[in-house]
Amino acid sequence: MNSLFSKSIKAGKITYYFDVKEAKNQSKYLTITASQPSESGEKKYSRRSINVFSSAADGFKEALQEAIAQLK
Repeated sequence: MNSLFSKSIKAGKITYYFDVKEAKNQSKYLTITASQPSESGEKKYSRRSINVFSSAADGFKEALQEAIAQLK
C-alpha cells in the first residue's frame, strides 16, 4: 500500500492521523486513526481506526459536514 497523503492533528492528549493510501488494485482509501495514551499509566497508546473507501467518500463527506455544523 502506497501512502499518497498524510496529516496529523493534535487535540489535547489525542492525536488524529489522516492517511490516504492506494491499494495494490490502485483503489484509494482514507484511514482515520485516533491515538491516545492508555489509561493504565504505562507508555502504551490506544489506537482506533476507520477506513473510508473511495466509493463512500462523498456520503462520508456530507455526513461529516452535517455533524460539524451541529457542533457550531
